[in-house]
Amino acid sequence: MNNLLLVFVATELATDIIINLGDVKFYLHKFPLLSKSPRLQKLVAAINEESNDEIDVSDIPGGPAAFEICAKFCYGMIVTLNAYNVVAARCAAEYLEMHESIEKGNLIYKIDVFLNSSVFRSWKDSIIVLQSSKSLFPWSEDLKVVSHCIDSIATKASIDPSEVEWSYTYNRKKLPSENGLDQHWNGVRKLQSVPKDWWVEDLCELEMDCYKRVIMAIKTKGKTSSEVIGEALRAYAYRKIPSFSKNTINGNDLNRHRTVLETIVWLLPSGKGSVQCGFLLGLLRAACMLGCGEMCKNDLIKRIGWQLEEASVGDLLVPSEVGECTIYNIDLITSIVNEFLMQNREAQNGPSDNEKIREVQSPNFVSSSSKVAVGKLIDGYLAEIAKDPNLLLSKFVELAEMVSTASRPVHDGLYRAIDMYLKEHPSLSKSEKKRICSLMDCKKLSSDASMHAIQNDRLPLRVVVQVLFFQQVRASAASSGTGGDSGVGPVLPVSVRSLLPRENGNSYGSSRSAATTNTEDDWEGIPTSSDMNSFRSIRLAGKGGGSERSSSGGSDVNKSNGNNNNSDDIKSNNGKAKGGTLMPKKILSKLWSGKGHGGENSNSSDSSESPGSVNPDDTKSTPSRNTRHSVS
Repeated sequence: MNNLLLVFVATELATDIIINLGDVKFYLHKFPLLSKSPRLQKLVAAINEESNDEIDVSDIPGGPAAFEICAKFCYGMIVTLNAYNVVAARCAAEYLEMHESIEKGNLIYKIDVFLNSSVFRSWKDSIIVLQSSKSLFPWSEDLKVVSHCIDSIATKASIDPSEVEWSYTYNRKKLPSENGLDQHWNGVRKLQSVPKDWWVEDLCELEMDCYKRVIMAIKTKGKTSSEVIGEALRAYAYRKIPSFSKNTINGNDLNRHRTVLETIVWLLPSGKGSVQCGFLLGLLRAACMLGCGEMCKNDLIKRIGWQLEEASVGDLLVPSEVGECTIYNIDLITSIVNEFLMQNREAQNGPSDNEKIREVQSPNFVSSSSKVAVGKLIDGYLAEIAKDPNLLLSKFVELAEMVSTASRPVHDGLYRAIDMYLKEHPSLSKSEKKRICSLMDCKKLSSDASMHAIQNDRLPLRVVVQVLFFQQVRASAASSGTGGDSGVGPVLPVSVRSLLPRENGNSYGSSRSAATTNTEDDWEGIPTSSDMNSFRSIRLAGKGGGSERSSSGGSDVNKSNGNNNNSDDIKSNNGKAKGGTLMPKKILSKLWSGKGHGGENSNSSDSSESPGSVNPDDTKSTPSRNTRHSVS
């Protein structure tokens, strides 16, 4: 027990009253206390003989420290007030009813003057006072101390940065002019520029309930941009949610962290671009880990969908929830893409009268560049999740098909994702391979991707033939001067067209593998004699596209192709012939070996033509495509 004994030595008067505050007792004199505190007057008047002049004020706000300040003031002693104790002293003085009506210049008046003339004019003192007020609710709230602090902070945060004359905390990346790196600097040291978000870090010291009210007050004043408010919320999230940047959430104080995150989401500005998409995805990742409500998650999904083109593949890699067999949460990303597509549909249909209010919150136009960026993003995401051995083919296909044809002008990214899935899922059936390869448009592969695909053992044979054909078409068109995108190619016999995908059932103009009339054995099996003639026709058609092609050039191509067969990356191939791309030796070897197996169904004319139509160099022994071998 701590005892505070105040005795005026000069008068040597004995104390005549004991003030109890829990474990602390103050031995004081009635006269100086009662002259300034009506409450103590009432309590002393109610003392009976058995109480021994003891009164209890254990419920005084601020506790013994605040009462000591009030007692010293009553004795005329010097009292030191600062931002840390002023709120407690003000609440204790209110409890003791030390108003101006009892004595002029009483403690309440003195403290109010100090608050208005010093604390509320100081940036950092206002923040300290607001933070210390939390433990004194509801007294500090009823006395308007909290509201005055919030208004003071919001007002200072809303002024023009050029008018900031007080100290503030700013440890993030400085402005170029602050670091002396301004390209227009003329050698004369100028005053450092104050960044627009100068107040962000200081407010991170506040607890969530006070911080929420300050941000709302700043938004109400309407002088601070949504980008600065978004940056403030980002800094607060990184400060208050442990390990937020490391994508891990500690189990301690789970409910408190959940409350902080949901409040941050509620405070997010409504304008597109006010918050970085990567930060929104980080919030969504944390919301899933903390078990936040569906309303919070749906709000984030909608916001991310508005600016999905700004995201990176790494941002989309949200871990799956507990109990899921997959590594990443695929359904969550599917929902985000759906939101982006819904935004696109709304933009095409145009807003109605009731929807015009929402135009401020959601974009009314989706540019083609945004669509293409999202297409590339999804293809990159597919390549990452394809590495998951537990990823179902249906999930992969569903997400891949959400990207429209116009949003995917080049299919290199999609090819890479399909190739990765085939690599990580070697047990796929022929029909499943056909299903996933039908997503890819062989005509939209770049030259490098086509050369990689032609040598790819994991692709079905029919896909390789399609890639080879369109490579030949491009080479033929380029050598004839018609351009690679003209769609003009060699005139092909019916047997060749049968190997190519159909468009509307009557042409080979589209390379999207959508033909469903082919059987699984046709899709990936041993070529028939008709197929042999078709391959031979493709080769001859490629030769017809450029008269300068030499046989030695074809041999070089075949050799270089054979060396890069197992490559998983699309690389540039330097073995191109002048008139186009020759069929790789590996494919010809497979066709020739397949011819032997299918000899029973072929006629004599096919057998007699085969040796003469194949380059002698192409018939040399090469590793066979064992994955293509099938028995009918």
